[in-house]
Amino acid sequence: MPKLITRSVQAHGLDRFRTIRAQTEGLAAPLSAEDQTIQSMPDASPTKWHLAHTTWFFETFVLRPHAKDYRVFDPAYEYLFNSYYEAVGPRHPRPQRGLITRPGVEEILAYRRHVDEAMTSHVDHEVVELGLHHEQQHQELILMDIKHALSMNPLHPAYRPARGTTGAAIPLGWREFEGGLVETGHDGQGFAFDNEGPRHRSWLDAFAIALRPVSSGEYLAFIEDGGYRRPEFWLSAGWDCVNQRGWEAPLYWEKRDGAWMAFTLSGFEPVDPARPVCHVSAFEAAAFAKWAGKRLPREAEWEIASAALDGTGEVWEWTASPYVAYPGYREPEGAIGEYNGKFMANQMVLRGGCTATPEGHVRPTYRNFFPPDARWMFGGIRLAEDLR
Repeated sequence: MPKLITRSVQAHGLDRFRTIRAQTEGLAAPLSAEDQTIQSMPDASPTKWHLAHTTWFFETFVLRPHAKDYRVFDPAYEYLFNSYYEAVGPRHPRPQRGLITRPGVEEILAYRRHVDEAMTSHVDHEVVELGLHHEQQHQELILMDIKHALSMNPLHPAYRPARGTTGAAIPLGWREFEGGLVETGHDGQGFAFDNEGPRHRSWLDAFAIALRPVSSGEYLAFIEDGGYRRPEFWLSAGWDCVNQRGWEAPLYWEKRDGAWMAFTLSGFEPVDPARPVCHVSAFEAAAFAKWAGKRLPREAEWEIASAALDGTGEVWEWTASPYVAYPGYREPEGAIGEYNGKFMANQMVLRGGCTATPEGHVRPTYRNFFPPDARWMFGGIRLAEDLR
C-alpha cells in the first residue's frame, strides 16, 4: 500500500520526480532523431529506447496496478519497451532495439508526458523511489551507449564541448587497514537496491589500498612494456579476449602519428596521462594489477576503505569480487524481484561511480556489475595489496 505522507513531503517528491525525468530528456536533447534511434551493438540500447523504457517502468509498476482511472498510452509498448521482466510478459529482442524506427522520438516524448501527468498524484508510492533510481541508472546508460554509437561514426562527432586538462597526476599514495571482523552492506537507512544488503559480517586480513585510481599515464607504461603481448599477466579468459578481439589498449584509444588519442564524449582528444584510465575490462584491470605487483581490491575492502579514498566517482573501479548474493539475501517478490538477483552469475563487481553517474546516485554500498570482458562502461582500476 502507498505510504501516507504530508502535502509538503508529497510536493518535494513531485519536484524530485520532475527533476529526474527532465534530466533524462536533457541528456537526449543534444542528439538528433537519427542519433537516438541507432543501436551500435547488442549490449547497448538506443537513446529513445531508454526514454521509453524508463517511462514504461512507471506505467507498468505504478500506474497500471494502482491508478484506478489510468489510460494506457499504447498497449504495444508493453512488448516494445519491457527490458527483462519475465513476469510481465514477452518483449522485443534486445539486439533488435535499433530496428524500432517507429514510434519516433516525438511520440515517445508524448508518451513520457502522458505518464508524467498521471504520476503527479502517485509520487508517494513506494515503488517510485526505485523507479527514480532506475531512471538514473539509465541516464548513465544513455551516455555509455551514445558514446559507443558516436565512436562508430567515421566522422567521430562530439556529444558535448571539450573539457580542460587536469594537470599532473598526484603521486600514488597508500592507506593501510588492519582488517579483522568487519560489517559491510547497506544498513537499511535510506534508499538502496536490494543487492546492497543485508548488512553482514566478513573477515578481512590486513591490506593496503591506493588512494587514487590508476592514471592513463601509468597504464601507458603497461602498454609500452608489452602488457598486451605478455600472457603471464593475464587470466586465461582475458588472454583469449586479447587474441580473439585484437585488444592493444583500452576501448576508444588509438595511436595516430605516434601519439595515443582517445575518443571521448567531446570527440577525439589526446590521452591525458593525469586522468584515470577508463574503458578497461576486468581482465585488463587484473592484468595491469599483476604487472604492477599488486592486485584488485575485494569489494568488502573497497567499502571499508571508501571514506579514505580520493578520486572516487571519476571511474567505476573493478574489484576482484564476483557478483553474488550477500548472506541472508532474499529477492523481493513479484516482477520487481527480477531487478538484480537473477544476474548473479558470470559478472564482476565495480564500485565508486563515474563521471556519467548522476549526482547523489551512488553510495559506499552501491554494487555495480558487468561481465569481466565488458569495456563500454566507464570502468577503471584501483590497486590493493596484502600486508603480511
